[in-house]
Amino acid sequence: MVNSMLDKKADLAGPGIGNYEDLEKKLPNDYTSLLTPKETQVAISAAKTYIEEGLSKELNLIRVEVPLIVDVRSGVNDYLDRDGSRKPIGFHISNDHEKNPIDAEIVQAATKWKRIALKQFDMKPGEGLFTDMRAVRKDYFLDHDHSAYVDQWDWEMVITKEQRNLDLLMDVVEKIWKVLKGAETHVQEMFPQLKTDKYPSLPEKLTFLHAEDILAMYPDMPRKQRETAILQEYPAVFIIGIGWTLKDGYPHEMRAADYDDWVTETVSADGKPMHGLNGDILVWNPVTKRRHELTSMGVRVNPETLKMQLEMSNQLDFLELPYHQAIMNGQIPLSIGGGIGQSRTYMLLLKKAHLGEVSVTVWPDILKEMCREKNIHVLE
Repeated sequence: MVNSMLDKKADLAGPGIGNYEDLEKKLPNDYTSLLTPKETQVAISAAKTYIEEGLSKELNLIRVEVPLIVDVRSGVNDYLDRDGSRKPIGFHISNDHEKNPIDAEIVQAATKWKRIALKQFDMKPGEGLFTDMRAVRKDYFLDHDHSAYVDQWDWEMVITKEQRNLDLLMDVVEKIWKVLKGAETHVQEMFPQLKTDKYPSLPEKLTFLHAEDILAMYPDMPRKQRETAILQEYPAVFIIGIGWTLKDGYPHEMRAADYDDWVTETVSADGKPMHGLNGDILVWNPVTKRRHELTSMGVRVNPETLKMQLEMSNQLDFLELPYHQAIMNGQIPLSIGGGIGQSRTYMLLLKKAHLGEVSVTVWPDILKEMCREKNIHVLE
């Protein structure tokens, strides 16, 4: 029991495998890419266009420009987890011989910026935006599906007070799944070799499960093991309620306190009390034979839930920042939003074994050599 609880605590944050000895064992030994490097680039372009057009149509979004750097004082950078373990890269701009300097940070995600942008672009309920976001997350362990370089479709949509519920969340999730499934079909029509029994296609339907229900099924397993186990039964799931402390005393996973709402009380389909208006889409990756997260999303905090979550996270000092003040004073819209990993999606749809086959970034020599030995061609 003690080891089980220690494993659960260690599993709250840090999504990677953790060391290269374990990674070497996890990478496939019988891998051959189904596409040449040139075909891969063509397929990436086709998938990107399809998904962006699909998101625009299904969610009524327009594409907008997004910052790569932000002013530290704004409070709009994303800290990813509420334990402060993932720090953004900061730098000083000495502008005007230090008379008008700026302390800036490279974004880790555009999560909070998007909500402010909804007001900037005068979005109304039912309207929204998406971005072709680029970020740097320097504190990730670099493995087969985690990179210091991040590319996402970050999206956000204005909603009303009455729409802050699970029905809206699940409806939006279904629409996003429709787009992702459609993108898979699109690239398979272009490159029929991607449709193969060895690597089954995504299921038509997504299964919705609450984090509390998954814990009840596998009470002694840490989070990643629970996700792996449930994906053997349902190869594509949306896990609801990530961030709230579950019955075992731990959240399913740590979540930042100032964007997704993970405290609002809800009721499950079978009448049980639950918490949270957010969640993740996870699928089973038949190439890596591992759990594969595609997207996180949620109804965003309102003034009441922001204060509650910051208090639970011992971060009430954040309320002094401009972004948080804007929420507390009702100066920016209520919204729902999320981020869809671009390279993560391409890796899955194109049946790749490593993120580096679809994304150009930095990798340690030990990982590049490991990939070469396993016939995985990482882009450089």
